[in-house]
Amino acid sequence: MTGSLDRRGFFAAALAAGVLGCAREPRLRAEADGAPAVGRAPLLFVGHGSPLNALAGNRWNEAFRVLGASLPRPRAILAISAHWVTRGFHVTSAARPRTLHDFAGFPAELSALQYPAPGEPQLAQRVRALCGAERVQASEAWGLDHGTWSVLAPMFPAADVPVVQLSLEHGLAPRAQLELAQALAPLRDEGVLVLGSGNVTHNLADYFARLAAGDASRPEWAERFDADVAAAAAQRDAEYLVRAVETRLGRSAHPTLDHYLPLLPVVALARADDVLSFPIEGFDGSLSMRAVRYG
Repeated sequence: MTGSLDRRGFFAAALAAGVLGCAREPRLRAEADGAPAVGRAPLLFVGHGSPLNALAGNRWNEAFRVLGASLPRPRAILAISAHWVTRGFHVTSAARPRTLHDFAGFPAELSALQYPAPGEPQLAQRVRALCGAERVQASEAWGLDHGTWSVLAPMFPAADVPVVQLSLEHGLAPRAQLELAQALAPLRDEGVLVLGSGNVTHNLADYFARLAAGDASRPEWAERFDADVAAAAAQRDAEYLVRAVETRLGRSAHPTLDHYLPLLPVVALARADDVLSFPIEGFDGSLSMRAVRYG
């Protein structure tokens, strides 16, 4: 079992270079109503960006906070993070999952941050039953990686909602990832918020090449791919999204698929009567920070 840890220090280099100051101001469309959970749980994809977004005072942290305040309180959260990629599918089954600091070179304040949300072994077993116990293995070794806790810490700061993580399968085609996710549909009516955490555009090599060249512009491919994804999400067109990463734009936006695949379960589980919104929009460099919400 391996996590997606091959980019250690990536955002640390961005911090040293002052990249975080180049982020465009996010547009917030969520209203902080704090409504209680009733009926079907929403679906949510969040662009998580840098782990530093977990720290208060960060503009994206504030966007996550406002988004969290707008959500009905779920019974539990099933998180699918770009940063847990395994051989075969795994689901966390620990009653007390640990906070994973799966990065290096960041301030001590970030490495000391803990998100002590409880797990829910019963939900882990429910996921295995829905998807097939032969396809999804239970894991107590993994915890909550930064793709999950960096957005949940501002969204649900009390850390009192149980959280379970479902991994991405290494080398799995987008269509197969989509088909597995469709088995999770009953969870919404059981009060479980399905949360995908990645980024709609995520080409780090391009991002740093532009930074090194002093190019503060946002590439056309990033804006176009982000707009295409938003249009497909509005149409619940999961089939288009499966194919989108095979295009020229898609390959520019995602040289690897880890930050893209968490979007697919969210769109796949959307129903015709779910209200769609984009509660966060904007870019951090060429990284789209778009959030997609159904319900």
